[in-house]
Amino acid sequence: MTAVLVVCPHCGGINRVPSERLNDKPVCGKCHKAVLDGLPTNLGSHNFDRFLSNNDLPVVVDFWAAWCSPCKMMAPAFSQLASQMSSQIRFAKVDTEQAQDIAARFNIRSIPTMILFKNGKEVNRVSGALDQTGMKQWLISSL
Repeated sequence: MTAVLVVCPHCGGINRVPSERLNDKPVCGKCHKAVLDGLPTNLGSHNFDRFLSNNDLPVVVDFWAAWCSPCKMMAPAFSQLASQMSSQIRFAKVDTEQAQDIAARFNIRSIPTMILFKNGKEVNRVSGALDQTGMKQWLISSL
């Protein structure tokens, strides 16, 4: 039985979940809320590094801003994929206006930009809005 580390999006607790139980709606041992709730996790300076470095599942981060029309157009597709693929990939969002330090660290020059991380390391990125099909194809080809 292989265990997968999963960071709780609610309290930041690190949970060991058997890989064959990822689809069984596991709950956090600390706060008892769903660790794979199917929603994108909002990340900021206070939780970004912990979330990326302690998740064994790949993490895709959407760098966005409230004033960005393409970001708003892409958000529903990102949320739908987060729900559909919650046991395979963690989905997170970083508001570049609120977390300018993170945007600068990853050299975000245009938004929306999505970056896929594995083991805390960037493996691929794409800039510009994608529809759900394009986003899923990009994720699958990047894994």
